[in-house]
Amino acid sequence: MVQPRTLAATAAAVTATAVTGGLGTDVSSRWYARLDKPSWQPPGWLFGPVWTSLYALIAVGTARALDGAEHRESDPRARRDLRVAIGVNLVLNVLWTWLFFAWKRPRLALAEILLLEASTVDLIRRCSRYDATSGRLLAPYAAWVAFATALTAELVRRNPGA
Repeated sequence: MVQPRTLAATAAAVTATAVTGGLGTDVSSRWYARLDKPSWQPPGWLFGPVWTSLYALIAVGTARALDGAEHRESDPRARRDLRVAIGVNLVLNVLWTWLFFAWKRPRLALAEILLLEASTVDLIRRCSRYDATSGRLLAPYAAWVAFATALTAELVRRNPGA
């Protein structure tokens, strides 16, 4: 059972991530419109529902892990490390959006998303230690970031001057 206070905290952190990332996203920019995109890129309307679902899973999954750590972990450093891992992951999540869309640096965004994927896999490992369901809830996030990594790499390949 997730404690309401924990879920409120993770939901607030995830909401801040979504809002901050949204502020850096401009899919209607001339720069983005001119990029050569692969045929397998999802339609623009799909990103909102996908990210809304993923952010909900992240909020619930990390809340479950934090509650599990609070009840099962006697070492306060381990609990702190879990909170830090969650925070770092959310910062990396936002940073990709700003690197790619706002700052128009797809090559840096590609390097950064590799860090995001590693952070996400690490987050799943850490969360699963305290709550197996938490890890399962975060798995779609890792899958989507892996897909986004492939898409970013393809955009970089197709647009060497971008």
